[in-house]
Amino acid sequence: MNDKPPCTDARRQALKQLAGVAAAALGTPALAQRGNRNIVLGQSAAMSGPAAQLGIQFRHGALLAFDRANARGGVNGRSVELRSMDDGYEPAWCQANTQVLLNDDVLALFGYVGTPTSLAALPMATTAKTPFIAPFTGAQALREPFNRYAFHLRASYFDESARIVNQVTQVGMKRVAVFHQNDSYGQAGLAGVTRALKLLQLEPVATGTVERNSVEVAAAVAQLLPSRPEAIVQVSAYKSCAAFVRAARRAGYAGQFYNVSFVGTQALADELGPDARGVVVSQVMPYPFAPLIPLTNEFLGAANAAQPKVQANYSSIEGYVAGRVVLEGLRRAGAGLTREGLIAGLESIQNVDFGGFFVDFGPRKHVGSSFVDLTILDGSGRVRR
Repeated sequence: MNDKPPCTDARRQALKQLAGVAAAALGTPALAQRGNRNIVLGQSAAMSGPAAQLGIQFRHGALLAFDRANARGGVNGRSVELRSMDDGYEPAWCQANTQVLLNDDVLALFGYVGTPTSLAALPMATTAKTPFIAPFTGAQALREPFNRYAFHLRASYFDESARIVNQVTQVGMKRVAVFHQNDSYGQAGLAGVTRALKLLQLEPVATGTVERNSVEVAAAVAQLLPSRPEAIVQVSAYKSCAAFVRAARRAGYAGQFYNVSFVGTQALADELGPDARGVVVSQVMPYPFAPLIPLTNEFLGAANAAQPKVQANYSSIEGYVAGRVVLEGLRRAGAGLTREGLIAGLESIQNVDFGGFFVDFGPRKHVGSSFVDLTILDGSGRVRR
């Protein structure tokens, strides 16, 4: 794993140089041509900066699944290797990483974290005819129009927003504001909330933004609170969402906070501490803190054996489930493994039960789940259903 520092100004200035190095590397021998017998998957994700826990925990969860499979002989006698690179949740850095991974002839790109980074990488994967599997994002722009190289495991932000708005309006609240990141991720979440409200002949009473990888939320608080919202839906990463909750409460706001799953539930709870009490988060994975279904029983057994490195939380279980699904696709692809074979293997996973969590792909259906649940945080850092 790459251990680069957070994306500072100096680091941003180095992006062009890094991209040039990546492009120059196109002449080097590819990984597959060096005789590596492992099945190599490539990942670019935040491993540093304000969204780091999302990438770190997703990766740890995926490695639990891959290590478990490798200990049992791998897939058709070959071990699965996850090559992870840090992009600090910055699209330009992600593009440079993706070029390096594609140059290394990885079989597939896997577990990218975030909408802006995935939007930067997916066209590159498509041009290279490389599967792009289980990005940690629910953005509609990655799902429509249909792309045969993109496979989405999680429900969409439209699904999550509809569930949140349904909950808000069922308890009688109609004044809904949106605090969102000022990028493609935030716009995707805002579009989802606006769409869900419009179906009820409502609209957001106010919106406020924060820049990606920033916790400067004062302007957003000043924009939203005068509209007297009964609920605020947050569409950003955990550090900025936590900063907004604290600032809004200091300013006297006593309403309800809702978040979509990308926030990083446990990271948000840890960041807020006692201030987390009553904050609601939508989820697209099964509850990971108790063995309520066979899948979570299996996951918790693996996570507990790997402690303290692996925390059982929503980010790590998403990595674990994504790992399980790609392993099944690899198994179905057969011994003569190719990228096209992996696509066919994944498309054959049709309404398959992974231990209480169903995944349903198909030749023209590359969104495997629409599962959404709601959870609430308490003041002790716990996530409750």
